[in-house]
Order: sequence, then structure tokens, then C-alpha cells
Amino acid sequence: MALEIEDKFDVPADYELPDLSGLPGCDEIAGPRSHQLVAVYFDTPDLRLAARGITLRRRRGGTDPGWHLKLPRAKGVRQEITHPLTRSVKIVPPELADLVLAFTRGAPLTPVAELDTRRSVTVLRNGAGVALVEIADDRVKGTVPGQEPHVERWREVEAELVEGDGQLLAKVGKRLRKAGASPAGSASKLARLLSAAREIPGVEVARTGKGSAGEVVIGYLSSQVAAVLSQDPRVRRAERDAVHQMRVACRRMRSALKSFKTVVKDTETLQDELRWLSGVLGEARDLEVIRERFSRTLDGLDGELITGPVRARLGSDLLDGEHEAYDRIRQALGGERYFAVLDALDDLVATPVLTKAASRPAATLEAVAAKSWRRVVRAYHAVQEIADPGERRTAMHEVRKSAKRARYTAEVLGMSKLAKRAEAVQEVLGVHQDGVVAQERLTAEAGRARLAGEDTFTYGVLTGIERARADRAYQEFPRVWEKTAKAVAKLL
Repeated sequence: MALEIEDKFDVPADYELPDLSGLPGCDEIAGPRSHQLVAVYFDTPDLRLAARGITLRRRRGGTDPGWHLKLPRAKGVRQEITHPLTRSVKIVPPELADLVLAFTRGAPLTPVAELDTRRSVTVLRNGAGVALVEIADDRVKGTVPGQEPHVERWREVEAELVEGDGQLLAKVGKRLRKAGASPAGSASKLARLLSAAREIPGVEVARTGKGSAGEVVIGYLSSQVAAVLSQDPRVRRAERDAVHQMRVACRRMRSALKSFKTVVKDTETLQDELRWLSGVLGEARDLEVIRERFSRTLDGLDGELITGPVRARLGSDLLDGEHEAYDRIRQALGGERYFAVLDALDDLVATPVLTKAASRPAATLEAVAAKSWRRVVRAYHAVQEIADPGERRTAMHEVRKSAKRARYTAEVLGMSKLAKRAEAVQEVLGVHQDGVVAQERLTAEAGRARLAGEDTFTYGVLTGIERARADRAYQEFPRVWEKTAKAVAKLL
């Protein structure tokens, strides 16, 4: 897997590459070297991958033959996942087909286009011979199959970052433009070819009035649906932080649907399904967080305080549980229930059930933010009425949940100062809650260690550390609350 960072340019048939010497850090210009590339692109019959800017191809020739899956990450940046060439030219390797299930949802992947490219490659290197930027001058023949195949021919230039930096890539692009190149009109060769032959479906988003409450809410929900879809392949590959990001997107949508039910209605079933999906993702994420937490704490202890196989029980054993949780995630993400959730999210963005409030000015939504914060205040005062100290500590989790919802609501509306204040409450209570959960896990693991005849001294040390962390956060909270309450009063 790699990140592909490149700038693409349209050029006329008689274009001549400019002199690229003298660029900062470039001591050698290697090439050009020529390659013949033949790539067959796969998609669903209704182009679900192309609609999201995804390309999946089988390519022969050049320096990197094989299967290539490219997933958009940002403008000009794509994540590329490769797989060796297979004997079959018509069946996508299951490993890659699984990574686009969130987009295909079980629809077949078939050849939709072929690109025959004569490529001339020039490489800019530094004094150590390290490739910095690669310039590919491509003469392309594209064919869309059919009873009457559609054929297009064109020329384009790509400048791709290898080991150089963004500034160098920008300087290369500047020279290419001065020589007559212009920024590419399409994000990829495939998009250029397909759009010339047939209509590529777009991502449907409901039309709402400019500056309306509906525009704000639907726009936010659309961004979170996109976040779920973009994280899906990364979750399947168990990439770092992917489960967390996908889970957060689910939580943000649930929060928005609750907070803005006066704008978008009839979403109760979807909220329940988002709760289910968050739960599916949560097990692996929680194990990952607590395993890394224990690892950092153990690394900071003196050696004489570590007795018995505590690292194995709190490390590799938890990691095994994490792997099992990922297996359950993959199973869920391959099931009809998950596909139904994704269909419902598409419908939510494309054909939401909007109320009359959706047509009102966006400024009217600020009342929702104020209401959301009042919910935090009520939760805080309810906790203060609890006499038992232990029960009061446990109930603080409800304050944290309310603060998180207030934060998400403020984020929807672009009320960054309010979101930051709510986050401060959420974070300090999160530290407390994390310490409580860690203690519970340590008690359970110590019990298992005791039954196995292992020394449990270190579990006691770790429990003491976690209790101290939780206590510090709990004692700090009144100060954070007082400061936050005063600041929010000025904002609202």
C-alpha cells in the first residue's frame, strides 16, 4: 500500500517537455524510458466505483504490473493498494473485491474500459541517486466496450511525488504549465474516458435552499456518510485509527439525527442501526486503546516492579482478542445488514424526510446548540444531587455523553468555540472514565493470572496508577466545569 501524490496535466499532441534542470535538490535527470501499458478497468455495470472516484484495474507492462486499487484520500492524493497479477483476466482477486464491498454491495465487477498507453518516463534524482519526482508523458488510447465500442485518444502528463516534497512537485508543475500544459480536466484517465462515452453517476445529495437549516444539516450528514465509506476499506485492512474514525463518524451522525430531528425526521430506525454499527466497531477499538495504554505504562515502570508474564497477558493476549474482534468486524461488514445501513445512509442524504424547519435560515439552528448545552447542565446538576460518592462518580459518565453530543451539535453549526468548551468537559471526564475501565480490566486479568498461579503484584501496581489517574481527573473536573460554564454563558 502507498499514497499516490501527483499532479495531472492535459497537453496537446505536439507538446514538448520543458527543460527540468536546475530545480532545487535535483542533480540528475534520468530518462526518458518508454513502456507500453495495457490496463483493463473493472466496475459494476452502473459504475458505482467511478461515482466515488475509485479505480480498480489489471495492468500489464511497465515497472509495476499487477492489480491496482486506487482510493481517493484528498485532492491529488490517492491510496494505492496492489496485488500480483493473477492468471484470470476477468475475475477480480477476492482480496481487492472485498475492499470495495461498501461501494459495490455485492454487485458484480466486470470490465468497463481498457487503456492502452505508450508511456515515456523521466525521473528527477538527487545527488545520492534517490528518485524525487517522476514525470510520465502518456499517449493514450482508451476503449469502452460495447456493441459499438467507444474509442478516445489523447495525451497527458503526470508529475508524481516519489521521495521529494510538495514544493518540488509544485515547481515541476509550474514549468510544465509554462510549456503549455494545463491542469487536467478529469481526476483520472478512466474518468476522462468513461465520461466521454457515457454518464458517470454522481453522489446524490438532496437539494436544499441556500443558507437554510436543511443545507447545513444535510451537508454535514453527507460528509459523515462519506467518512464512513472512505474508512471502510481501511477498517477491513485493520489500518491504524481507521476503526476509531469510522466509529466517530457513526456517532456524529447519530448525534446529529437526534439533535436536529426538527429538521430531518423519521430516522429512529437508522439511529438504532448506527448504534449497532458503532458497537460492532467498538470492541476492537476499546481493546486497541487499552492494550496500548498498558504497554506505555509498563514501559515507564522500573524493571523490579514487573513480575510474572504480565506483558504477555496485557499485550499479546489482548492483541489476540483484538484480532478476533476484527474478524467479527469483517464478518459484519460483509453482511446484508451492513449493506442495508449503507443504503439507508444514501437515502438519508439523497431523499431525506425534511420538515418545514429545514427551509428556515441556518441561524435558527443556534437554538439547538443552546438546548444541547442545557442538557449537559441538567446532567451535571443531577449528578450533584447524588449523595453516594461512588454512585456520583459512575453518573459522571452521563455528563460526558451529554457533553460529547453538545460538541458534535456545535460542530455541525460551525460553532467552534462552543465545541471546544464542550470538548474540554468531555476530555477530562474521558480521562476519568478510561481510568475506571482500565481498573476493571486489570481486576479481571489479575483474577485470571491468579487462577493460573502467576504473580499478581504488577497488576496491583498498575491498578494504583490507574486509580491515581482517574482521581486526578475527577478532582480537576470542578475547576474545568466552572471555567467552561462561565465561558459558555458568554457564548450563548
